[in-house]
Amino acid sequence: MTTATESFAPTWFVTGAATGFGREIVMHALAAGANVVATARDPAKLADMAHDRLLALALDVTDPAAVTAAVAAAEARFGRIDVLVNNAGYGLIAAVEEATDAETRILMETHFFGSVALIRAVLPGMRARRHGHIVNFSSVAGVVGFSGTALYAAAKFAIEGLSEGLAKELAPLGIKVTIIEPGPFQTNFFTTSRRMGATIIADYDGTAGAYRKRASKPDPWLPGDPARAAAAIAAVVADRDPPLRLLLGQPAYDMITAKLASHAAEIERWKVLSLSADRPDAAGRSWP
Repeated sequence: MTTATESFAPTWFVTGAATGFGREIVMHALAAGANVVATARDPAKLADMAHDRLLALALDVTDPAAVTAAVAAAEARFGRIDVLVNNAGYGLIAAVEEATDAETRILMETHFFGSVALIRAVLPGMRARRHGHIVNFSSVAGVVGFSGTALYAAAKFAIEGLSEGLAKELAPLGIKVTIIEPGPFQTNFFTTSRRMGATIIADYDGTAGAYRKRASKPDPWLPGDPARAAAAIAAVVADRDPPLRLLLGQPAYDMITAKLASHAAEIERWKVLSLSADRPDAAGRSWP
């Protein structure tokens, strides 16, 4: 691992900074000497983190005007944004059929469109400097779909595709992109950061309903430590050759590697039928 050294104090912009991963990332960055813009829907929840290198801002990531204003305020205060951490979000627990259009749309607005808005807002400055790092929070659910959280998974799968393509667009410009894929962590994901779908359909009691019951009684202990996750994310940001994806925790590693192995095996099992869909004259020709 080769670490980049900067002659200036970098500026981090972190969404969803009131609790969990966001709060720990803010505290770690401050301890490392960075300037930090910490944002939350309720900035009062950031008051205990007061610091001369901290700018606390109210931000609802689903409000495009608020996103533009927050990025402008950050650049006015610190002159630049070097690291964007798109962390704001919440879980939605409901079967696909149970969830309403309104529940589904606000979920996507928060996770996907909010991230896109922030990325677009910080990129002009990063492009001008040919420097920056965009850190997008996905989840183990961004790789593995589970009953009861299929729509949350859809939002995180969207982040995965966005980030993968974005990384290719930005690589020639000196801007890095990393996707964070945590498993279960000791955060408030199963309490204040999750929403239950308003509708319940009995036919899903054994699938989405079972997950709903489990999530209603959160585990008293979860393996992931958000402070350690923040340190791992900081290490990736400091590295000259960071990964596109960073899995966090043993459960994430186990579930994602098992999914990839299963996916590869299924592809091979159906390979002959898959290839039969090509035109007869396609053999030996590449595309594009």
